[in-house]
Amino acid sequence: MLYQHSTTDGQHNSEVELNNMEKTSTPSLYAENNRYDTSYGYSVEEPIKSSEERALVRKLDFYIMPIICVLDFLQFLDKSTINYAGVFDFKKDLGLDGFQFSFLGSIFYLGFLLFQLPNNYFLQRFSVAHYLGVITTIWGIVLALHALATNFSQAAALRFFLGFFEAGTYPALTLIVSTCYRRSEQAARLGAFWTFSGIGAVAGGLISYGIGKMENDLGLARWKWIMIILGAATAVMGVVTFFFLIDNPKAKSLRLNAEQEILVEERTHDNAVVRTAAIKRHQIVEALGEYRFWALNFACMFLNLQNGALGIYNAQLVIDFGFNQLQSVLLTAGTGGFDIIFIFIAVVVTKRTKETLLTASGMMLIDVLGLILLQVIPIIRLRLIGFYMLWTYPAAYVLLLANVSNNVSGYTKKIFYNGALMIFYTIGNFVGPLLMLDSEKPNYRTGMVIYTVAGFLVILLFISVRQKMAAVNRARLAQPSGVITNVEDDLSDVQDPNFIYRL
Repeated sequence: MLYQHSTTDGQHNSEVELNNMEKTSTPSLYAENNRYDTSYGYSVEEPIKSSEERALVRKLDFYIMPIICVLDFLQFLDKSTINYAGVFDFKKDLGLDGFQFSFLGSIFYLGFLLFQLPNNYFLQRFSVAHYLGVITTIWGIVLALHALATNFSQAAALRFFLGFFEAGTYPALTLIVSTCYRRSEQAARLGAFWTFSGIGAVAGGLISYGIGKMENDLGLARWKWIMIILGAATAVMGVVTFFFLIDNPKAKSLRLNAEQEILVEERTHDNAVVRTAAIKRHQIVEALGEYRFWALNFACMFLNLQNGALGIYNAQLVIDFGFNQLQSVLLTAGTGGFDIIFIFIAVVVTKRTKETLLTASGMMLIDVLGLILLQVIPIIRLRLIGFYMLWTYPAAYVLLLANVSNNVSGYTKKIFYNGALMIFYTIGNFVGPLLMLDSEKPNYRTGMVIYTVAGFLVILLFISVRQKMAAVNRARLAQPSGVITNVEDDLSDVQDPNFIYRL
């Protein structure tokens, strides 16, 4: 079980046992970081950084963050193209009814789901940067091919393959952040690249508005231009990713000096992740036996029910509020702005309070309130208030990912956790659009009630996981093990008696 802090028989299958780990502690490189060493490399406090470490972090940010932010931007924008295409003549040109349009949103996530297991294997076996570059280029080509679709069957096949090749993006980006940054730095970086989903929502609205105003469309339907332009941009970005993305803090292109190389080793102790090609099956078994594993996965699924719906019904909902096509496109751009604001607030609050899951619960509470307001505000156009409040849920999802990134150690276990989250993420996104019944618009009562109940369940699951991690922290701090463990041993957070969870 996750919350035992002593070794069990099941853990004796590990290549390295705790009894054989009495090794010399590695002293901190800088005196001001001594408190970092008191817990053998794991601390809930952020160590004071030297000027050399700040320079190292700036270098990592320069080489990593711009590319992964653009990838997240394109991933969100590309999967949402059906939302913007639906505002134009996409449904009419392909002869789609309401259910078929919803199904095009769902089948994307079927492809997403089926790629998760091979994705876990590829992430452990190949260079993450090269792997990302290849799948990004392929999904860009698939998106551009959407312009050739003439019926439902063709569009469904293309949406399936778009989801299939986009599926590796989020786990890969999260893995890069969790292996290159300290645990205390990860929430801000995850928040930064997820903020670009909000920027993608803003840009998608503006791009669609601009295409809608095109004077010379060369005889192509406006929705086809959306697919071609964004597909070409994504394919080019895939090539850039392949050649320029840094996925390892020890990469030669970073040109680290001797002092920075020592710092990288010390930082690796803090984030509790060392990359290895060896797949440790006992870490997978350990994860499957944890309450936290299932609680966070179901929270992920419940949270993403509405994400799947809003991904394709965003503009449609605003039209149902009584706005015209171009007005709805501009108003949906506002959702991206609120997305950015809420993620920023969530990251700041988490950094100041050191309460990741309680902050996430607060974000979900606002989301639930917004869902209720969508149903009870009598003046339809004023329902935009509730609609914009919904966009706290991406902030809660970012904090969920940060919690997993911070609190799951063992390389195989971390990859397995991320892969499982993507499976449950996919299930939620697949089911979500199917709950939006065309016969119930503009209220979509069935969907909204289910999303509201799901939001409450997410809050309860977050709080229960936090309580269990806090109990383990109290037990470990009250009875220190006295065993010095090293991150190179690739222990899981259960096996390592010194691991302290960030709540």
